[in-house]
Amino acid sequence: MLFTLHYKETNPRNYRSSAPFQTPSPPLLLLLLSSAIPFLPISLSATPSTMDIRRRPPKPSLTTQPPPAAAGDRDSSSPKASDALPLPLYLTNGIFFTLFFSVAYFLLHRWRDKIRNSTPLHVLTLSELAGIICLIASFIYLLGFFGIDFVQSFISKPETDEEHQRFILHEDRNIHCSLPPLPAVGAKAKPPMDLPEDDEELVNCVVSGKIPSYSLESKLGDCFRAAKIRREAVQRLTGRSVEGLPLEGFDYDSILGQCCEMPVGYVQIPVGIAGPLLLNGCEYSVPMATTEGCLIASTNRGCKAIYSSGGATCVLLRDAMTRAPVVRFSSAKRATELKFFLEDPLNFDTLSLVFNKSSRFARLQGIQCAIAGKNLYIRFSCSTGDAMGMNMVSKGVQNVLDFLQSDFPDMDVIGISGNYCSDKKPAAINWIEGRGKSVVCEAVITGDVVSKVLKTSVPALVELNMLKNLAGSAVAGALGGFNAHAANIVSAIFIATGQDPAQNIESSHCITMMEAVNDGKDLHISVTMPSIEVGTVGGGTQLASQSACLSLLGVKGASKESPGSNARLLATIVAGSVLAGELSLMSAISAGQLVKSHMKYNRSNRDITKISS
Repeated sequence: MLFTLHYKETNPRNYRSSAPFQTPSPPLLLLLLSSAIPFLPISLSATPSTMDIRRRPPKPSLTTQPPPAAAGDRDSSSPKASDALPLPLYLTNGIFFTLFFSVAYFLLHRWRDKIRNSTPLHVLTLSELAGIICLIASFIYLLGFFGIDFVQSFISKPETDEEHQRFILHEDRNIHCSLPPLPAVGAKAKPPMDLPEDDEELVNCVVSGKIPSYSLESKLGDCFRAAKIRREAVQRLTGRSVEGLPLEGFDYDSILGQCCEMPVGYVQIPVGIAGPLLLNGCEYSVPMATTEGCLIASTNRGCKAIYSSGGATCVLLRDAMTRAPVVRFSSAKRATELKFFLEDPLNFDTLSLVFNKSSRFARLQGIQCAIAGKNLYIRFSCSTGDAMGMNMVSKGVQNVLDFLQSDFPDMDVIGISGNYCSDKKPAAINWIEGRGKSVVCEAVITGDVVSKVLKTSVPALVELNMLKNLAGSAVAGALGGFNAHAANIVSAIFIATGQDPAQNIESSHCITMMEAVNDGKDLHISVTMPSIEVGTVGGGTQLASQSACLSLLGVKGASKESPGSNARLLATIVAGSVLAGELSLMSAISAGQLVKSHMKYNRSNRDITKISS
């Protein structure tokens, strides 16, 4: 449908001389008519003698070419009903609402008088004519603003899942994709990767959105080829190169469905060895994956000090992974009834039997409840063998919830996790009650080692620990952070051995204690870590590199003789390594060597200008 109006200027000079505006604006009714029909693509073009409202093609985008619009789509730049007046939307709506009802009242009142006086209704005065025009204009505005989208919601064709996915993909590109920076003068752009004809066609399909990127593995049956095609598609979509990101040399089949989705390569993190760590009479070479200089060297010095003093002792206090669903009742009274039922020792055996059906390794240890109004938080604790156990405990919790529905049919399960667990967040309940493996590790460092290896003194270390790790952390309001840098060691070992790096948050809860013993000659140091969450099976532990690091520690896979012993041993090694790291860093701070050592080992001496060229 073509809608064209012509607006002629009879005397442009006289008009400009008598009006304060340089260019005449179209009449209000004309603008209302154009804005009240938002589904018509109308644009305005003005010349010195003529103003035309015509259909025109949209201008191309400067960033990326948008996809073709669907049949029912509208250009977002087309005029809308709310653009009728240069006022805020609520004022425009208020004006037209008031205009519509006041004019309608005026016309009805006049027509009533005409009927009483036997005056023909088609005889109109100037005010009545103006009222009819205002009534039509306000009606068109209100119809365009409120009615069109409502009617189109019924008559428009619902889009399919494929069209919806394509729309989201194109919308995401329009928002996030920008033109890459222009290359420097004389620089040559990197040509696209040479691909076989079949792969080139697949790349084009991914770029155009015909094939979703996440479905490449299932369509091709070749994980490496899928990663290669996805990588090239990403480079073409973004205009950015990922040349430094390695692609080859990795087993992409090993991560399919369990470790990583839509891979385009892998990140190289160097792995170093700290040790030997003498712990409970055994020596361990501890693998640490990190990009922070000085970290492994410092931990290694702490291992040397512990070894020279006869080693460290580590004790496992508790082994229990937790999951806490949240359920809701119609009243707090009903929530307390379930709380008393779950905490009744007479019911524990029945609940354990239901829970333990989920796995041959899962064993329910306890149930702790908390109430907030009519909401009940149920914290289940169980042993999980050599697995970290989050999935295992979740399956057991689901079994118990299904069992409870028979006796408590009005129980509404809001979520399998209600954050009372608490996973991957600093929480006082983990600091107090523990989660995963709760461990304490200690050592007595002789005075000679303190002075010769650590280059400090026992009184200086004790005073620094009290003022920094204890008082300083308390002043900062720390939650489980009464230590120097436990998270450094925990993260490095977690990454090297395939643990979940996000669980470093609660796994790094640690309090470091130091005191002088043996008449002040020697130093007693200990670390208490109530929530180390580790496993030796599942997740990233089965990857080749991480599996090799676990094998180096002697804790690879599940223990056949004593299920759970490998994961418990790994937790003690983590605590022992934290002890070594705390001892060395505190000594460096006490001796004033921290800045000097970081300037020496944590700064590159390579000429960056030569590297970039």
